[in-house]
Amino acid sequence: MRTTVTLADDVAAAVEQLQRSQGIGVSEAVNRLVREGLAKPEPTSQYVHQSYDMGLKIDVTNIGEVLAMLDELDDEPD
Repeated sequence: MRTTVTLADDVAAAVEQLQRSQGIGVSEAVNRLVREGLAKPEPTSQYVHQSYDMGLKIDVTNIGEVLAMLDELDDEPD
């Protein structure tokens, strides 16, 4: 496929450097750089959950009881 593209200065410099070092043409250099970029996986950051002791004095393992307790708190007058 023949396409005209405008390369940024840094990209053109990378193409030229690859051409010189490998003794290849512009098209081959561009194709290698594009393939290399496509092959690299996106960097992902690992999620690390941080927890803190909030000093809770209630058992929150039973969600039904917790919701009932919260409903009772909402019903109390301010």
